[in-house]
Amino acid sequence: MNKAPASVWKNPIHFLAFGLGSGASPWAPGTVGTLAAIPLYFLLATLPLGLYILVVGLAFWVGCWLCERTSEDLGVHDHSGIVWDEFVGYWLTMLALPVSLGWALAGFLLFRFFDIIKPWPIRWADRRVAGGFGIMIDDVLAAVYAGALLHFAYFVMSLNW
Repeated sequence: MNKAPASVWKNPIHFLAFGLGSGASPWAPGTVGTLAAIPLYFLLATLPLGLYILVVGLAFWVGCWLCERTSEDLGVHDHSGIVWDEFVGYWLTMLALPVSLGWALAGFLLFRFFDIIKPWPIRWADRRVAGGFGIMIDDVLAAVYAGALLHFAYFVMSLNW
């Protein structure tokens, strides 16, 4: 467990990279960061789909810079408190799904599952891709797995057997 630096509360770049401070949690910062992304998801979900995709895409590219800059400042490649990648990963997981507490919870559980167990190619990317892009991409891949399962579940539930 990496202790959150004081700069999280003083430096706006670090504050954002630490998921609006949620990554400063001493326990399970990735999980706490993902939880912190849920209320913002409900706000984003009110946007038209195209704008939602644009915002999440911008959050990804800004996140690459935020995470790299914060990592460099802290001297730690992927400090456990850097959770902007969890924010973006969760929002990507929820792309074009029904907006409800049940779907939000399912997305949370599946995203965290894939982010923690890191099946191929997530683990490969986590170990081999450097910089801010490297910090972000493993969560994007976890989101692809989680989102695909959620979309499959939605499809199956929508069938009229």
